[in-house]
Amino acid sequence: MAASAETPITTVAFPVLAIGFVFLAPLLGFDGALPTSPGAMALSAAMLVIMLGAIFAAVHLADVIAHRLGEPYGTLVLTLAVTVIEVALIESIVLRPDSSPTLARDTVFAVIMIVCNGLVGLCVLVGGLRHYEQEFQVSGAGVYLSVLGALSILTLVLPNYTLAVPGPYFSTAQLIFVSVITVILYATFLFIQTSRHADYFRAEDKTAPDGHHVYPSNRAVAVSTVLLLVALCGVILLAKKFAVILQAGLDKVGAPQAVAGIIIAMIVLAPESISAVQAARRDVLQKSLNLALGSSLATIGLTIPAVAVTNIILGKEIAIGISARDTLLLALTLFLSLLTLGSGRTNILAGLVHLVVFATFLFLVFVP
Repeated sequence: MAASAETPITTVAFPVLAIGFVFLAPLLGFDGALPTSPGAMALSAAMLVIMLGAIFAAVHLADVIAHRLGEPYGTLVLTLAVTVIEVALIESIVLRPDSSPTLARDTVFAVIMIVCNGLVGLCVLVGGLRHYEQEFQVSGAGVYLSVLGALSILTLVLPNYTLAVPGPYFSTAQLIFVSVITVILYATFLFIQTSRHADYFRAEDKTAPDGHHVYPSNRAVAVSTVLLLVALCGVILLAKKFAVILQAGLDKVGAPQAVAGIIIAMIVLAPESISAVQAARRDVLQKSLNLALGSSLATIGLTIPAVAVTNIILGKEIAIGISARDTLLLALTLFLSLLTLGSGRTNILAGLVHLVVFATFLFLVFVP
């Protein structure tokens, strides 16, 4: 994909607006509580627009850096940027005194369902409708699925079967152990992806003009790096106010607790999902898989340890084990992923099957 020589004004404006809103909010009397007056509602709406704009700006800026680095390093930058935002949103709610102990679990499970069923299914379907069949590297997909299977089972299912404390909780020692092996597994995956077997994950974009890629200049990369840091800081600082409004709003309408995790997951995955679908339309399904499956691995590999450390320090319990129904959905997702990504070629039927499972997951959240 050709990189633009000019930095879009929105990628500069929204990160600056995010930082500015954080400092101006107290002066405007906006404390992040559930808005009741028209003025507070307007400020809340403005905050949401600014935060979403900063998220999209962060992903765009990370994409500029990604073009310069190439695959698979570029995808890694995008994934880590999104994961930082996700961890900030989760932690902003976890740190509240009345926070739900299931938020981290709900968000991580939602990410897996959204990515492995919703996003992968949509990419395969869109790519199949446009190109009939698409190819990708089975070796890379196999690495993703082996690590994803191990991490998801160890973190989301195992707590229901340990004996030190009743499920769905880990004891402190178990939580520390699982967090450590999670980080080790994810770090080893990154070593495989970026060094030892980087060729497993390389994606060739055949739509580059005249067969050549246009890379951003050193200046564009430097500016994007600075603005990316500003955007991430802005999102992190706004996350606390957003978390308060989100939790209060869901409590007021009586929404299921898992909806908070789904909303957080959808917000942080939205920009990356757009990039993944666009890559599938260009017949670069490998990049779509790098973005999608890389996000799910980063979510488990970084979010669970981060939340675990926070809860241990605060002395709070964190419920990680998922229900029997969700365990069945997780097993079905892993099974279908092995079938879909095991041949190196996809078609629209595989995409539709994943989307059906995703729709079932969403339906059962509201009608359990």
